[in-house]
Amino acid sequence: MKQLFSLRLILLLLLSICSSISVFAADKPYKAAVSTLVIVSHPYPERSVMTKGMQQAAESVEGVTVRNLETIYGFDTRAIDADKERELTRQHQRIVFMFPTHWFNITPMMKAYLNDVWGGVGPGLWQGKEMLIVTTAAGDSSTYGEHGRIGIDLADVFWPMKASAIHAGMTYLPPLAFQGVSRSKLPEYQQALIERLQQ
Repeated sequence: MKQLFSLRLILLLLLSICSSISVFAADKPYKAAVSTLVIVSHPYPERSVMTKGMQQAAESVEGVTVRNLETIYGFDTRAIDADKERELTRQHQRIVFMFPTHWFNITPMMKAYLNDVWGGVGPGLWQGKEMLIVTTAAGDSSTYGEHGRIGIDLADVFWPMKASAIHAGMTYLPPLAFQGVSRSKLPEYQQALIERLQQ
């Protein structure tokens, strides 16, 4: 039995390396510290490697509900079912926004999500919940950081999200912001996300 488990683990690792996207056991080997809603968006899903891989990592964690906006609503920024999304928000303690940095911002569908789901209801719905930003960027230290072109860290690009969290009475958690990303480091990013979700 032990040898079978070891063989299965080796096969999973090999598949992970070959595909550049880690494969996680379907039985959710990890458990989130609190009930977590992950809102995923990518403006070009067919090109996504990092976001797909990070979404797979989130899906491997028990207690995590993943909502991929483009998978559910396509690219129609008016199609978001705000009532359904608010109900899901009520059921979770931590809200994670996962996306590639898109022109130093969130994606168009995520902005539409915030407009429709957060707009018009006041901050009470999010009071006491946690917000976590998980983002990736191709740009490295030549773009981000004190000596980069924009002069600030990637995590600090999303201060408007922090302001939204504070306005809504949420706890803004330190973002997971991966810059200068490469396929070879995807398993490392996935592990960092899984570890954070378990905290």
